[in-house]
Amino acid sequence: MAEDLEEPKYDLVCNFGSFETRLYHDTIQARVNTNDDGRDNISNGFRTIAGYIFGSNNSGEKIAMTTPVHMWSEQGMMKMAFTMPSEHDLSDLPVPNNSSIEFVEVTGRLTAVMKFSGFTGRRKVRKLSNNLLKLISQNKLEPISSHILAIYDNPWTTLPFLRRNEILITIKDNS
Repeated sequence: MAEDLEEPKYDLVCNFGSFETRLYHDTIQARVNTNDDGRDNISNGFRTIAGYIFGSNNSGEKIAMTTPVHMWSEQGMMKMAFTMPSEHDLSDLPVPNNSSIEFVEVTGRLTAVMKFSGFTGRRKVRKLSNNLLKLISQNKLEPISSHILAIYDNPWTTLPFLRRNEILITIKDNS
C-alpha cells in the first residue's frame, strides 16, 4: 500500500517500549464477515470491501483507500474492516451493491498496540497477541477485547521484512 494513505487518527498515551497505548478517535468502518476457515475467505472479504471503495456502490463513487485493514475472529466468523476516510459521514457514504457490507460507527477507544513486521500467519499472530496480553497485565492494564490484526502494507507487493503490522487490544480506560 502507498505511504500516503490515510490512517485512523489517535493520540499516543504511553510508550512502554515493547508496546504503546493509544487513544483512537471515532471512525466509521466498512465491515464484512466471512467463514473463519482459511486464506481464500480472507481474500474474498478483502475483494468485497475493495470492490465497494472502487465503485461497486449505488452511485459508482470511488472512495479513497485507507490503511490498515483490520481483521479479527468473532463467534466463528472472520471479520474484516476498512476505515472510511475521515472526510465522510455515515450519511454521505454510498450504499454498497453487496449487501454483506455493513457500516459501523466505532467510538474512540483506548488500545494497547504492539508493532511487528513480516508475515501475519495465525500462529505468529496468536503468539504476539498472547505476549501483548502478558505485557498489558504486567503493566496493570485491563484488556476488554480480543486482539485485532492491523495490516498496513500490501502483502503481495511488499517484502516481508518491510511490512508494517500491529496487534491491537482494547483496554479499560481508568482515567
